Amino acid sequence: MKLVVCGLLAGVLVLVAGVLWARRRYVVVTVDGTSMAPTLTGGDRVLVRRRRIEQVSRGDVVVLEPPLDDTGRYAPGPPGADGRHWNIKRVAALPGDPVPEGIAAGDGVSRVPSGTVVVLGDNPDSIDSRQRGFFPAERLLGVALRRLGGPAL
Repeated sequence: MKLVVCGLLAGVLVLVAGVLWARRRYVVVTVDGTSMAPTLTGGDRVLVRRRRIEQVSRGDVVVLEPPLDDTGRYAPGPPGADGRHWNIKRVAALPGDPVPEGIAAGDGVSRVPSGTVVVLGDNPDSIDSRQRGFFPAERLLGVALRRLGGPAL
């Protein structure tokens, strides 16, 4: 009997450890808005793997916080359930890359500065680096892997 209880307890501990490990590495994000249409639409749920900027490639769909505007605020709209403002966009340029045409980079800036990234929504009406300039890399949550219940991105 003791062996069964010990085995059950060990199984529960392994399960709890696995859940904690997964929560540290993966997040599920619900899309709100049209900036990534037609790839993603409002209500889509996306599995995101936590990543640092060094682990991101051009073309990846990422979730990150936007830069503050000139008044020290985020773009209009309420924060998410965690109190933070999240954007989902596609990476167009990484630190050291040439600044793509049409990006709000400031005068004389020809390369993406260290610690920043250029992101664009798939929808041309998206509010992204075309209006906001460089997004801070330290505010990167991770890379979207797939739409839940749908194909990989």
